[in-house]
Amino acid sequence: MASSKNHSNEFKAVPENHLDSASKSLDALTAKSNSNPPHASANSSKATSYIRSFFQSDSLEALENAWHLGNYVIERETGKKTFEPMSIYVRLGMHFLYYGSGQEAALHWKRVQALLKQQSEKMGAWYDSPGSKSHIEPFIQSFGLKDSLQDMQQPDPAKYATFNEFFAREIKPSARPIAEPSDPTVISSPADCRLTTFSSIGQATKYWIKGYGFTIAKLLDSSSLAQSFDGGSIAIARLAPQDYHRWHSPIDGKIERITEIAGTYYTVNPQAVTQPGTLDVFCENKRSVMLLRRNVTGSRVAVIAVGAMLVGSIKYNTGVTEGAEVKRGQCLGAFHYGGSTVIVLFPRGEVVFDEDLIANSTRQSCETFVRVGWRIGRGPVQT
Repeated sequence: MASSKNHSNEFKAVPENHLDSASKSLDALTAKSNSNPPHASANSSKATSYIRSFFQSDSLEALENAWHLGNYVIERETGKKTFEPMSIYVRLGMHFLYYGSGQEAALHWKRVQALLKQQSEKMGAWYDSPGSKSHIEPFIQSFGLKDSLQDMQQPDPAKYATFNEFFAREIKPSARPIAEPSDPTVISSPADCRLTTFSSIGQATKYWIKGYGFTIAKLLDSSSLAQSFDGGSIAIARLAPQDYHRWHSPIDGKIERITEIAGTYYTVNPQAVTQPGTLDVFCENKRSVMLLRRNVTGSRVAVIAVGAMLVGSIKYNTGVTEGAEVKRGQCLGAFHYGGSTVIVLFPRGEVVFDEDLIANSTRQSCETFVRVGWRIGRGPVQT
């Protein structure tokens, strides 16, 4: 467990019973999930009333003053900023990242890890059951997904046997054409996602990853492998619950290795990633590291699927195994219910990310909405 000595003092006033209140609230939310889907935005009056019913009247003020109830995202095609509200369960997840004092930190994290594992398994089991079909239509309505169903291999919601089957629905390849398919130096977005890109790990930790404990060695669970990415670049693709929830290869290459890393299920909402004084959620969460050998350069590229709060599983497609060849844009796997993240690491000199993505990520500290197959950069670029 990471040391707590460098954490921010900003949240030390949070009451000692804060964790108990958040725990009871999340347990009640998931317990009611068979009749009350937890998809509502946390800035709705109903959601705010629900969360406050578990807390003392003044116990939320420190946190609510420190972070808002959602995130701005830039639409790449228009440059317009849109607001993405937090769902109820993500807002609750934020509370688990803060604590009353440094002395309580170790116990706090152990309790939170056990709680999130239990709740994720509970939600995963429910969403794999036939009764969860009743959540499909409310989910579609909550996120305005009706028009997007025409892009799916199975556009009829009634044909899905469970909610998780719908959540991990497959898309028609024609709905996500690959940009510049004849150019092997082009790198594609791995998902329909909210993307940030950084030309160096140092740049990423300066502008985006503020939680303490983040290193490439910890992310990969390997100091020797991390050396391959010393001075390299990073792309962080966050999949919100309403997104198409599969991820694809950003390059042509051969799968060299897949490593599963145990972890917990903290929220990966930007408020958790960019807030100083919290654990680094990428290095704490359950994740799967795929190491690809890129065809055009022979370099290693790491594609890391990161689970998140209430995400019960990370599942690879049939045939996506060590030794297999993959094509840029090929679907690699799927997440089940919840928000999640795909991180792509490139060695030094392997990629130059597109200028608009770098500008949005650094000068505006904002994610950009992109889709599977869109170009996000190319490289190596000869100078």
